[in-house]
This record gives sequence, C-alpha cells and structure tokens, in this order.
Amino acid sequence: LPGLQVMAIAFALEVSVGKTNTVMALNSSNVLLPCTFTTCIGFLDLVFTWYFNSTELVSALWALPIYQGKIKSKASEPTMVTSNPRVEFVGSTTGKDNNISIVLTNVEFSDAGKYTCHVKNPREKNAQHNATIFLTVVQKMVETDNTVTLIIVGVVGGLIGLLILFMLIKRVVLFIIKKTQDGKKECLVSSSGNDNTENGLAGSKAEQKAPPKA
Repeated sequence: LPGLQVMAIAFALEVSVGKTNTVMALNSSNVLLPCTFTTCIGFLDLVFTWYFNSTELVSALWALPIYQGKIKSKASEPTMVTSNPRVEFVGSTTGKDNNISIVLTNVEFSDAGKYTCHVKNPREKNAQHNATIFLTVVQKMVETDNTVTLIIVGVVGGLIGLLILFMLIKRVVLFIIKKTQDGKKECLVSSSGNDNTENGLAGSKAEQKAPPKA
C-alpha cells in the first residue's frame, strides 16, 4: 500500500549521537560532538548539517549552521559546504560507519547548549532525521568521590548476606527440631507396642490364671 511504503521510507534514515546525549568539556579545550547515520537503501547527494541551539527541526532549517557537508555517494568522502572556523570535521563515510562527527575547538562557556545533527537524503525522497547532543562547559573537572556510595553498597550487601545466613540457619534448626520430634514419636510407638510375656511383668501371660471350674 502507498501509505505503508511512505512509512517504510520515512523510518529508513536514522541519525544517532551515541548512547548518551550529554558531553562535558573543559573551558579552552577541544570537544568531540559525535554523530552517525544509517540508511537501508543507501544515499546519494546526502546533506548533513550541524546547528547550535536550534529549538525545532523546522527552525533549524532556517538557522545558521556551524557546519554543513555533502556526500556524493558511499564511495566518496564528504565535502564541506560551509563551516565555522572553530569547527573541524573528523568523520568518514567510506568505512563501515557513516561518521559525520565534528570537533569544536577552543571551547568557551558561551558554547554550552544544544547541538543538532541533521541529515537529509534525496535518495529516500528527501527523508530527514536529526539527533541532539547537549554540551556543558566547566572550569575544571571534578572527580566524583564514590567512597560514600561504596560504604552504602557494602553495608547493604552485608545486611543482605546476614539475612540470607539467618534464613539458612532457621531452616536447619527447624529441620533438626522436626527430625527430633519424629524420633520421639517412633520411640513412643515402639514402647507402647512391646510384648512383656517373657519378662513376667504384670499383665503378662505368665501371671494369667486358668479360670475356675464350675
């Protein structure tokens, strides 16, 4: 059906910035902004564009890009269309991954914000897709102290271990008590069923008198 065909084409192009969409960079350093794309039917004259602080895809089309490139085919590397002097293209599209990542050099605090990687593939009836990554710029990296976390994890783990040990001891004790009670019951049954005939005890056959004759 035509409708299903359009949906298949629309979802054939995908853009990704990796497992996490947040990046932290030191002031005055260089930072990598990753981006890759995949397409089921290949690409031809594909255009990719990086935007800074564009709120929506529609507005991004009218925003001033910080980098734009064009890829003729899978056999050719991207060519630059427009770029910011502080943006360097570091990707490659002739290998396994269609990498269109960029590096932002000499990062400033004003560079913090949202970066959108937008891809348009004419071969898929101009299908478009984008992914966003957020950059945070800091004066210095702060090492996270995991001491408290490790202590909490250790205490919780110890409590869980003690609980499991207590449950095991409880089961063993209950098993021993049950076995002891079962043993006592067997002793009582065997004692009440003894035949005292040969011992000459009261109630035995040795003391039974013959009934008197009439």
